[in-house]
Amino acid sequence: MERPPNNVLIAFSVHLFTASGAFWAFLALVAAAEGRFTNMWFWLGVALAVDGVDGPLARYFNVKSVLPNWSGELLDCVVDYITFVLIPAFALYQSGFLDELYSFICAALIVCTSAIYYADLRMKSRDNFFIGFPVCWNMLVFALFVLEPGWTIAFAIVIISALLTFSPLLFVHPVRVKTWRSATLSVCAVWALCGAVALYCGYYDLAIPLIVKIGIALTSLYLYCVGFALQALGKAA
Repeated sequence: MERPPNNVLIAFSVHLFTASGAFWAFLALVAAAEGRFTNMWFWLGVALAVDGVDGPLARYFNVKSVLPNWSGELLDCVVDYITFVLIPAFALYQSGFLDELYSFICAALIVCTSAIYYADLRMKSRDNFFIGFPVCWNMLVFALFVLEPGWTIAFAIVIISALLTFSPLLFVHPVRVKTWRSATLSVCAVWALCGAVALYCGYYDLAIPLIVKIGIALTSLYLYCVGFALQALGKAA
């Protein structure tokens, strides 16, 4: 496909599109503070959709070259920290899912390990895998909200994920990793569909169907493990 001509207005619009994630995060934070967690997850879902689209748009419109004094990577990290880390940590605490002490421990681990991870210039492998758990706490905590495991299991998952932030294990980037990309994108689509159904049920105070919970569990497990599975098979580096 032929690349479009460089255009400053279009390039800056892509940055504004990325920055809109901060507003969706604000709406999510208000909802979480008011205990409206279904609304919170909806706004975080909007922010996640923006995050999934803005990178390809930036590369297609050659934003980095058109606006060299504006860092799309830095802007993306600022928004991602709010939506991927800070609000999910707050939601985990605010929901009362864990006892107050364990909530504070989890929140401290989530926000501190994630901040250090964002500062690591080696977070990506040469074929675009994340090195260590890529602080996708929005997806992980959402899965905990849907699946509602016991607090000990939830606490263990948070602890393990925080520790894996500093591990050499690889985690998949669904869009940029070419290996098994079609399968991974398909799994992401199923995860999003199940998530949408779960939000619908939450909004109308309906029980989440078992098939939806199974779908969230299996797709989350795939997205969590496929990177280091490919690493073990010698298909990732």
